[in-house]
Amino acid sequence: MAELAQAVTPRAALLVLGVLALQLGFVLSYVGAFHQPEPRDVPIAVVAPEPVRSQLTDRLDALPGHPLDTGHRAADEQAARQELLRRGIDAALLVDPDGTTDTLLVATGAGSSLAQAVTEVLRAVAADQDRELAVEDVAPAASGDSRGLTAFYLVVGWCVGGYLCAAVLAISRGARPATTARAVIRLLVLLVYALAAGLGGALITGPVLDALPGGIVATALVGALVVLATGATTLALQGLLGVAGIGVAILLVVVLGNPSAGGAYPGPLLPDFWREIGPALIPGAGTWLVRSVAYFDGHAVTGPLLVLAAWTVAGAVLTVLAARFRGAAAGRR
Repeated sequence: MAELAQAVTPRAALLVLGVLALQLGFVLSYVGAFHQPEPRDVPIAVVAPEPVRSQLTDRLDALPGHPLDTGHRAADEQAARQELLRRGIDAALLVDPDGTTDTLLVATGAGSSLAQAVTEVLRAVAADQDRELAVEDVAPAASGDSRGLTAFYLVVGWCVGGYLCAAVLAISRGARPATTARAVIRLLVLLVYALAAGLGGALITGPVLDALPGGIVATALVGALVVLATGATTLALQGLLGVAGIGVAILLVVVLGNPSAGGAYPGPLLPDFWREIGPALIPGAGTWLVRSVAYFDGHAVTGPLLVLAAWTVAGAVLTVLAARFRGAAAGRR
């Protein structure tokens, strides 16, 4: 019993229980998000003259499970294409009232699983009406970007680097910085690391592997912001909670953030919980940004940029404040 007490302290036992909870949460989150992907409220524009459009949208809105959201309008085919490229919608159905073949516009650059799900739904509807459905990909994923997943895996790598860098800085001289100056130095080191990691990821997925299109500089800056947001958040949690802060960071980024990021299955295919939290977490914002830069000419980036900036600023401020209060408390002692 004495050896047991020496080998496993009460603090270590609590940390082990925390690891167990984190592991079970990982299983619950990933399986819960991915075990039964179904389209729901996928934003789509139907382009057709009235009253054909009204009749068709009523039919689509009555589909079981409400897979499509037909409340988005486009005046004509050109407007539908522009809205799809601006990421305002995920698909557009162009109805030919004088023929028997309609055209579905999709963008596999935003995730091929979503385009495939919408195609299956509308092909079934077309078959019921004895019509044909042609599919056109207006923003196709690159040949080296299997199923449009490169952006997600790139962001996962950046996030891993962010919290591991923060963890290494904590291991070197303690999870809680003893002084404000030390906290600021850690943040500056993290900034340098984030710039290097962002550029490295952009080069590997771009010219090295030819897996992702888009400008290297823009992709690298997105990566730097993802790494900085993740690392600053981890530093802040370590400053507040000590070593346990690393576990909380993994909970936010890996357990909750990755399955809700829209990588393997974009938001409209996820259950409500993951669909709602995804855009507010670092992996979700990062994945959206990388895809927008790669395939959509940088459209629809304001919201995700604000999300990453908020995590970065909050993490940096809390890191410095935690160190300051800790230093003041040590001085009083």
